[in-house]
Amino acid sequence: MIRREFLARTLSAAVASMFTRDVLAQHTGHDMSGMGDMDMKDMKGMAGMTHPSGASPMHPAAALADADALPSGAPLADLRKLANESREPGVFRATLVAQPVTRQMLPGYPTTFWSYAGNGTADGPVVGPMIEVREGDTVEIRFVNRLPQPSTIHWHGLPVPPDQDGNPSAPVAPGASHVYRFTLPKGSAGTYWYHPHPHMLSAEQVFRGLAGPIVVRAADDPLAAWPERHLFLSDLKLSADGTIAPNTMMDWMNGREGQFVLVNGARRPRITVTSDERWRVWNACSARYLRLSLGGDTRFTLIGTDGGLIETPREGLTELLLAPGERAELLVRAGSQTSQTALIAQVYDRRKMAMSHDAGSLPPEPARVLADVAFAASSVDARILPDTLRPVPPPGAPVARKNVVLSEKMDMAAMHKPGATAGHGMPAGMTFLINGATFDPKRVTLTSRRGDVELWSIENRSDMDHPFHLHGTQFQVIEREYGGVTTAEPFRAWRDTVNLRPDEIVRIATVQNMAGSRMFHCHILEHEDLGMMGTLKVI
Repeated sequence: MIRREFLARTLSAAVASMFTRDVLAQHTGHDMSGMGDMDMKDMKGMAGMTHPSGASPMHPAAALADADALPSGAPLADLRKLANESREPGVFRATLVAQPVTRQMLPGYPTTFWSYAGNGTADGPVVGPMIEVREGDTVEIRFVNRLPQPSTIHWHGLPVPPDQDGNPSAPVAPGASHVYRFTLPKGSAGTYWYHPHPHMLSAEQVFRGLAGPIVVRAADDPLAAWPERHLFLSDLKLSADGTIAPNTMMDWMNGREGQFVLVNGARRPRITVTSDERWRVWNACSARYLRLSLGGDTRFTLIGTDGGLIETPREGLTELLLAPGERAELLVRAGSQTSQTALIAQVYDRRKMAMSHDAGSLPPEPARVLADVAFAASSVDARILPDTLRPVPPPGAPVARKNVVLSEKMDMAAMHKPGATAGHGMPAGMTFLINGATFDPKRVTLTSRRGDVELWSIENRSDMDHPFHLHGTQFQVIEREYGGVTTAEPFRAWRDTVNLRPDEIVRIATVQNMAGSRMFHCHILEHEDLGMMGTLKVI
């Protein structure tokens, strides 16, 4: 049952009022102080009820820190790099340890993150160390799990064998270790990332800090000489006492958005551009959409997507939408005059759910500044951008077709039953589905043949945006159908994640080159954990 149906099943006036007030308070980063206008009779009538987030109306969730509580204005931090322990040419060997670390984010309050320590050290930003490798390299990374939960490492977007991709079927137990091995083929240069993928635990492990960037370089990169800047965007939800806040019912329903958006682990850093630069940008947020701009009429050029350089630069852009899990490469020109601007996440309405019929969708979050950007007048001539960056050939005629339908189902009675919560703190009665079913590790959702070009039709039958991610390969978006109009994709690019608006159909062409089991799912991590994931068996 999608939202437009289940919202019609209204609750009592007092309960609806309480939940709507809670939702809007969380959306603006404040507590439930608005409950003060309810009299004690109302409060007593609700005392036996339990909020699906696990908090009772009599005991609301802990207050969040103010949205401006984190320090800001420091120079953009460089990402730490994972050192290569190998001296063999073409071999990258290292160790990643997932473990608790403590940082002071709010003045006077320590915050315990879960972080990836590279080769035994967790110094530097909480963001996992950047893994920088080259096409053709053999990668061997020993993962040590020092968390209280099982975990994996998923190499998001990389064409690695299924049994090395950190799928939920191969968890690494607390205290155990596992060695991931794979070789990066020619043509795999691009901007990727890594994060945990244990079923029903992925969302928590990522929002506690487990994620890091990967850059795969090519020997024939036409932009290798350009200065490069890395911006790893994540968000953080902190309680007023500095602890990482648990998910609420609304976080599970809509996907978690913290009150802080971090760039390389810090709030609102300063960036100074002194020459033309190549920016690699990651959206590593659990659910936040980033409609990026550089303010006003400042223009930039799109040169790459998830799987590397596009064929022809797309110049003159003033904004770019990055859904959760997506990455992009941009060219930012310094110009000949000094100026000040900002990297901004503009307003984007992804139709977040509210809990009462009258409230409908929650309002989109206001625009926010992610980083302050200063352009210093450059005395160097503008760098020449090639007309063609690399060939991106069409995938060929499809020999098979697949259909994927994304939907949601809400059992309101179960969600509001006193004390009713599922395992891992997830609310009962809330499920997100693919082809009418929630994820079952024992069930194969779709089957493909290795090497076959396939046309997948992905349809969003829910009332909110969902970013679709396919493991183990890159795909090309062929066309989008929305409002009865079909539009061909205006440029060819390699992607592994694509957004779908409500009632939109996106058609992609894809090929799987290795036999085994692959995941495909919504990359709003709470929705993935709540069942919006399927298994593709490649034979």
